[in-house]
Amino acid sequence: MAQPIRRSSGILLFRRTSELEVLLAHMGGPFWQRKDAGAWTIPKGEPEEGEDALQTAEREFREELGLPVPAGPRIDLDEVKQSGGKVVHAWAVEGDLDPEAIVPGTFELEWPPRSGRTATFPEIDRVAWMPPARASELILTAQRAFLSRLQDVLAAE
Repeated sequence: MAQPIRRSSGILLFRRTSELEVLLAHMGGPFWQRKDAGAWTIPKGEPEEGEDALQTAEREFREELGLPVPAGPRIDLDEVKQSGGKVVHAWAVEGDLDPEAIVPGTFELEWPPRSGRTATFPEIDRVAWMPPARASELILTAQRAFLSRLQDVLAAE
């Protein structure tokens, strides 16, 4: 029997200063601690019962960053399929926030593995504003499409 498709939704926050910048989150926890390239993502997560994809994206942004999604239009960036098979749907939202104001959510994990001890880790351990070219070097490979789609939408304005 086929496994159900795992789905996730997220928000790609962007701002226009002297150049376009996007906000990415570095994944928290011991596995990602010493990794940089491929360890950055948009704030995202899996839906709860009865949520649509946009509601999930907005809730996950609040949970992961501890801040609400800025007001304004939601730009649908469609979906990508990540290497592990998860399908991620994203929306871009223009806004600004101070990375120092982030209060990340946490998760529990048995650590070290097979130790029987549980430790608490932040869902994300840092966030940063960066131009799309730098973001493309660091973001999970499949999510690079969101950066390109955002730039295409903004160029067409």
